[in-house]
Amino acid sequence: MTSITSVELNYLVFRYLQESGFTHSAFALGYEASINKCPIDGNLVPPGALITFVQKGLQYLEMEANLSNNDTDMDEDFSFLQPLDLITKDVYELRQIIKEKRKSLQKEKDKDKDKDKDLGREHEGERGRIRDKERHEREKELEKDKERSDKDKDREKQHEEQTNREMVTDQEDKVEVKLEDNKVLGGPKPMDISTTSTSQACEIHSSDVTILEGHTSEVCACAWSPTGSLLASGSGDSTARIWTIADSSSRHGSNGPPNVLVLKHVKGRTNEKSKDVTTLDWNGEGTLLATGSYDGQARIWTTIGELKSTLSKHKGPIFSLKWNKKGDYLLTGSCDKTAIVWDVKAEECKQQFDFHTGPTLDVDWRNNISFATSSTDNMIYVCKIGEVLPIKTFAGHQGEVNCVKWDPTGSLLASCSDDITAKVWSMKQDKFVHDLREHSKEIYTIRWSPTGAGTINPNQQLVLASASFDSTVKLWDVELGKLLHSLNGHRDPVYSVAFSPNGEYLASGSLDRSMHIWSLKEGKIVKTYTGNGGVFEVCWNKEGDKIAACFANNIVCVLDFRM
Repeated sequence: MTSITSVELNYLVFRYLQESGFTHSAFALGYEASINKCPIDGNLVPPGALITFVQKGLQYLEMEANLSNNDTDMDEDFSFLQPLDLITKDVYELRQIIKEKRKSLQKEKDKDKDKDKDLGREHEGERGRIRDKERHEREKELEKDKERSDKDKDREKQHEEQTNREMVTDQEDKVEVKLEDNKVLGGPKPMDISTTSTSQACEIHSSDVTILEGHTSEVCACAWSPTGSLLASGSGDSTARIWTIADSSSRHGSNGPPNVLVLKHVKGRTNEKSKDVTTLDWNGEGTLLATGSYDGQARIWTTIGELKSTLSKHKGPIFSLKWNKKGDYLLTGSCDKTAIVWDVKAEECKQQFDFHTGPTLDVDWRNNISFATSSTDNMIYVCKIGEVLPIKTFAGHQGEVNCVKWDPTGSLLASCSDDITAKVWSMKQDKFVHDLREHSKEIYTIRWSPTGAGTINPNQQLVLASASFDSTVKLWDVELGKLLHSLNGHRDPVYSVAFSPNGEYLASGSLDRSMHIWSLKEGKIVKTYTGNGGVFEVCWNKEGDKIAACFANNIVCVLDFRM
C-alpha cells in the first residue's frame, strides 16, 4: 500500500499556507522543515493539493466503510456518514453506524410502501403537471436570456461605434491610444471602482512601458537608487539585479536591451529557495545596495555589481533591512526573532537586539541611532544603539504586526497588523494615539506621504496610506484619526503602495495583476497597467516620472508617468 512521507505532507501543508495567504506561517514552516531541500518539483503540484488529498481520504474512508456491506442501496450509504465521523472514528465504528442507520431506514421504507401505493396514482398526475410547469418556466427563462443576450450585443455594438468615434477624434488630436500586445489584459471593471470609470484612456500606453526580463523566478522587491537612474530588483531566483534605465527621450531612440548587472547570491545553480532575495535597500547616497536573503545573510554591493561585504550572524531568513540616513549603520530583522545593527565600515555586528518572542517582520529607523521593530508576537519595540532594553514598548495589536513606519519627522509611528487594524503611536505615550479600523481583512503594509512638516512639500497635509487583503487602499487623516478616502479599484489583496515624490499621486500594486495610479486630490484612478502576474512591489524614482513594478511572472516593468 502506498504511504505518504512526512516530507511530502510538510510540502502540502506549506503550499496550503502559501495559497491561503498565511505568508509568515509558510515562511516559518518552510524554514523549520527545510522545504527548500525537499526533492518535490513544485510545478507538478496543482493548487489546492492538500484539500484535494484530504477530500480523497474522506471519500476512501466512506468507500471502505460501505463496500463490505453489500446489501441494500450503495448510494444511500454515503449519506449516513458525516465528515467529523470519518475523521474521529475507525472503519469498524463507521460500519456499525451504517448498519444501525440502515435498519431504521428499512423500517421507515416498509411503513411508507403501503402509503405510497395509495398515493402513487394521485401523485402521478400531480407530478406530470409540475413537470409541465417546470418546463414552461425553463422555456420562459431561456427566452429572457436570449433577450438579454441580444440587448448586450446591441449595447456592445453601440459602445464599439462610440469607441471608434472617440478614436477618430483622438487621432485628430494626435493622441494615440494603444494597448500593449499580450502584456495588458485591460483595467479593472468599472463596477469595481466606486470613484472612477477606468477606460482605455486610463491605460498606460505600450510605448511608455519598458519590460525588464531576466529573472527566472518571482520578483518580490524593487527599489530605485535615490540619486540616479539605477533600479534594483530582488527575486526568488537567488539573484538581485541592478538595471540602468535610460530616460524617456533617449529610450525611444534605441531598441537595445537595458544594461543589467546580475548579483548572484549562490554559486552554481539558481532558484535555490534558501537564497531567495527577500528585501533590498539603497544607502542615501545611492552608492551601495544592501540585500537580505532567505539564507540569513545581508550583503552589500557596489553600483558596478561587486560584493563589498557579507554580514553573517542571523540564524534565519532576513525579512526586512534598512540603511540609516547617515549611511554608517545597516539594520536587519530576521525570522530568528532578533534585529541586528551592523557597522558598515567595520563590516561587523554593532549590536543584536533580541526582545521579540516571534520572527521579526519589519524594522524602520527613527533617526541615525534609534529604530522600531515589529513581530509575529504582536509587539512593537523602539530600540536605541547602546541601550540593552527597549526605550519604548507599544502593546495593543491582537495579531502579527506586519509593518512599522515612522512619519517624516520621526515623531509618530504607524503600524499595521493581521488584527485588521492600523495604529498610530507617539513616543510621548504608551497607548496608541489612533486606532484605525475601517478595513475588513488583514492589513499588509502602510506608507506615510512625503508631505507636511520635515518634507519637501511642507504645505500639504500629512496622510497615511494602508493596503489590505480586502482589496482596498485607505487614506487617513492622522491628526484626526479619520478616513479620508477608500480607494476601491483592485479585486485581490493589495501588497504594495507608494506615494509620488510630490505627494500628489499614489501607486498601488495587487495580486489582481494590476497597478493603479491614483490622484489623491480627486481620490480616483488616473492611470492603470495590467501585467501577467501578481504585483509584489511598486516604487517611484526620485523625479516622479517613472514607476517600477515587480511581478510574480518573473518580470519588472518600468512605466513612464506624465499627466
